[in-house]
Amino acid sequence: MPRKVLVSGCYDLLHSGHVAFFKEASAYGDLYVAIGSDRTLFGLKGRTPVNSEQERLFMVKSVSFVKDAFVSRGTGILDFEQELRELNPDYFVVNSDGHTPEKRKLCQTLGLEYVVLERIPYQGLEARSTTALRQRDYMPYRIDLAGGWLDQPFVSQHCPGSVITISLDPTLEFNERSGMASSTRRSAIDLWGIRLPVGNHEKLAKILFCYDNPPGRKVISGSQDSIGIVFPGLAKAHYEGGYWPTRIEHVLDEPLLNFVESSLYLVSLGPRFPQYDVLADATFSPALAKALADASDRCWQAILARDLAAFGRSMRESFEAQVAMFPNMMNDRIAGLIEEYRGRSLGWKLSGAGGGGYLILVSDRPIPDATRVSARRETE
Repeated sequence: MPRKVLVSGCYDLLHSGHVAFFKEASAYGDLYVAIGSDRTLFGLKGRTPVNSEQERLFMVKSVSFVKDAFVSRGTGILDFEQELRELNPDYFVVNSDGHTPEKRKLCQTLGLEYVVLERIPYQGLEARSTTALRQRDYMPYRIDLAGGWLDQPFVSQHCPGSVITISLDPTLEFNERSGMASSTRRSAIDLWGIRLPVGNHEKLAKILFCYDNPPGRKVISGSQDSIGIVFPGLAKAHYEGGYWPTRIEHVLDEPLLNFVESSLYLVSLGPRFPQYDVLADATFSPALAKALADASDRCWQAILARDLAAFGRSMRESFEAQVAMFPNMMNDRIAGLIEEYRGRSLGWKLSGAGGGGYLILVSDRPIPDATRVSARRETE
């Protein structure tokens, strides 16, 4: 009896990368495809699909490598769970950028083999992704490497300090509420269209910050989001109790960018839950803010020295200082995941305000199943 294989995804703008994935997955047995519904795609990506779920279903079913396909009835990153239990396949297969610990754990619970494939384009074809095909996805993302929260006056008023960001090429489409500045990125798209304009970086970042925080807004998005999106490469923004930094250091040195991007590995946690409140139970003091500021300074010096061990250690210390102020950033699930990767990592943190998003790891060797990122160089 042929073995059964299940894969899941949204498969909007079906392209050769999807077909190559189907081909490789079908080598394990008869291939079944669980397609994310329009509701699921909107919840994860914050946008409606180009093609409706019924159009996507028709196209996927037409691929010769696919035995059958169906629209998943659930929502979220485990929207396929009910179909997985009903089909009871021998294998559940994902691409490396679709891997999450929850998917692996579900398969272990059900006794299914979990397979993670690398993204390899079909021979003779260039690599394709849905993100690359969507014109509006030229807009960058950002990662805050250390010092996050010091861009909020209620933190930096206790002790001045810096936030370190790295701007990312949109090589993949990060989920909404994942700590990658996706909401500020949407504001940038509303303001400027499909790509950043050419101009003075600080002036453009200020414009984006103001647009992202109109008068009357109660919760102010930190300016590190705007700075991280607009400033290519690395930026160190220093805060002294205000919403805008008093100075910004900017680095586009190619060896330094190579050093940082080659050291980072991202493990998806899925978007944070709607009811997540990172500010609940938060506590502030000069000592706690100083610990965060000092760790950020050590991280910047480690990057400039290209000291990988110090980079990982200081990034971890920055995260620990964040958790000391915002205990809701940490939970048993995240602690268990950190423990799983502890032996393979030099340091770690969560993207943005935590509660979901990505576990960002620093490592001196490849981490299986993790996603890589590409630092953005100078604006075209």
